[in-house]
Amino acid sequence: MPFGGGNKCGCCQKTVYFAEEVQCEGKSWHKSCFRCMVCKKNLDSTTVAVHVDELYCKSCYGKKYGPKGYGFGGGAGTLSMDTGEGLGIKPVVQAPHQPTSNPNTSKFAQKAGGSDECPRCGRTVYAAEKVVGGGNSWHKGCFRCAKCGKGLESTTLADRDGEIYCKGCYAKNFGPKGFGFGQGAGALAHSQ
Repeated sequence: MPFGGGNKCGCCQKTVYFAEEVQCEGKSWHKSCFRCMVCKKNLDSTTVAVHVDELYCKSCYGKKYGPKGYGFGGGAGTLSMDTGEGLGIKPVVQAPHQPTSNPNTSKFAQKAGGSDECPRCGRTVYAAEKVVGGGNSWHKGCFRCAKCGKGLESTTLADRDGEIYCKGCYAKNFGPKGFGFGQGAGALAHSQ
């Protein structure tokens, strides 16, 4: 215990006396300082979420540090367009889709030095971000259709000449053409 009678508050750095002390993560806080850094709600042991030395309510913590994207709404059946800019979060801007410029069309080409290289962006693919498809190793973010940019899975993948496509784009670009090969039920297409 420091000189002066009590521990220092994790928020205001003033002395915390026993009657007003709340302990969390081995640190002492005044009851009045034990609040969410964003929304300023009072916290208790069931509502606190700690990040480094910062206190958050579970809702603000989830918005700032939780998973982002489709399916991670704020509650039952909710979708939010909140990007978190009010919490100091910079929105992630995804790079535009770039088709592969890989001149090697072999599915099983040897990689230099034994490391995998992504055919889409040309950078090294490490195990934590590796997706295998079409005989190559891809980054998860690069594992997209070369035509429409749609994210792919092993069940929705079609490959041709070292490039990967969704089944829809593959059928449109490389499938049969002419009468009777329309895109929908009962549709006829005429191509020259």
